[in-house]
Amino acid sequence: MNSAHHPKRLRGLLPLAGLATALLAGNATAESLQQAWDTALVTDRGLKAVRETTAAAASLLEAARSNRLPNVSVEAGYTALDNAPAFKAELLGQSLQMPMAQQNSAAYKAMATLPLYTGGRIERGIDAAAAGLEAARQGETADVQSLKLRVADAYVNGLRAARMLRVAESHVESLAAHARDVENLHEQGMVARSDLLSVRVALADARQKALQAANALDLARAAYNRLLGRPLDQTVSLDELAPEAGPVSLARLTDQALVQRSELAALARQIEALRHQAAVVRGENRPQLALSGGYGYQQNRYQLHEGQWMVTLGARWNLFDGGVVSHRVGAVERQAEALTEQREELASVVALQVRQSWLDVEETRKRIEVTRSAIDQAEENLRVVRDRYADGLSTHTEVLDAETLRVNSEANHAAARYDAALAGLRLRRAVGDL
Repeated sequence: MNSAHHPKRLRGLLPLAGLATALLAGNATAESLQQAWDTALVTDRGLKAVRETTAAAASLLEAARSNRLPNVSVEAGYTALDNAPAFKAELLGQSLQMPMAQQNSAAYKAMATLPLYTGGRIERGIDAAAAGLEAARQGETADVQSLKLRVADAYVNGLRAARMLRVAESHVESLAAHARDVENLHEQGMVARSDLLSVRVALADARQKALQAANALDLARAAYNRLLGRPLDQTVSLDELAPEAGPVSLARLTDQALVQRSELAALARQIEALRHQAAVVRGENRPQLALSGGYGYQQNRYQLHEGQWMVTLGARWNLFDGGVVSHRVGAVERQAEALTEQREELASVVALQVRQSWLDVEETRKRIEVTRSAIDQAEENLRVVRDRYADGLSTHTEVLDAETLRVNSEANHAAARYDAALAGLRLRRAVGDL
């Protein structure tokens, strides 16, 4: 008999199993903030442009390093003259002419030049390019963190809008239930018609607010999809985001931000690059020494050796240029000083950002505690007022006021939670740890 009932029990469990599978699948497809970041870091066009800038800086560094290598060049040409070159001489009263070169001739030359000493221009040029590459990398890191914060903002706004829609819908459901109660009491002659009209007006207002909340949710999801490079109307399902653990002391966070903020590091590397560039310009007025060698061929049947191997040790020293180099050095050094002042100003701004974000985290955490207790109190208050209204001991206005308090408490608690989550992320961005 037990075996006979087995198929029936299994058939009865199938719908439940299907429901559980659907719920698990729905949770599995919900997108986490980390997944959103991973998608945005791949698809964002602005970040792609920044990465190309970093790649360009890497190419400049390789070009600067290549200046230490020999420069090999090959030249070739063919010359046609209207007359063959010749020289004229007087010998014993006779005028003599002898050809010097062919009227038409070909020539080629292959040369290699190796810089031996450049006054530090090559070395400092490499240092400047390396500092420029590091500045580009730090700038890319800052842009990555800024993008992640924008995505987090859109992510939290999507969660907030969805939660506010649920609050608005619960407001509609609560008022609809109350409207049915008032209508029943009115039919029994226990309440005035004004109560029925009032609750219908309140219900209509709640429905239009729910429509507004639904519209806000659609816009929030569209903005989120745009950041991730998706169609604006793509379905969005987001994991809940809880506030992060309590922050450490403000002084410690400020010190950490001043050390690891990418924007500050990028400016420091730009300043370093300008210092090296000044040294590069300064090296132009120092002795320049190079070794060159190669093979040259000039077609000329009147010449004993048409091809020649050659080696040259060359030196050049620009003793006076009218102050051009010194003025250029001064200009680059002033640019470095200007960036130094900008970095000091940015450090002050960073400290203020950390303080503001830290205070926001502290404020929102306190709001969560206050609003959490307010929800329970508001729900209990609404239940009591409705019971009193059913017994004729309170007015319809008191019921509407209690429902408004309940909705506001839920909205305030949701706002506090998402504000706290976003404040924590903004604090991490201010510290440079996002």
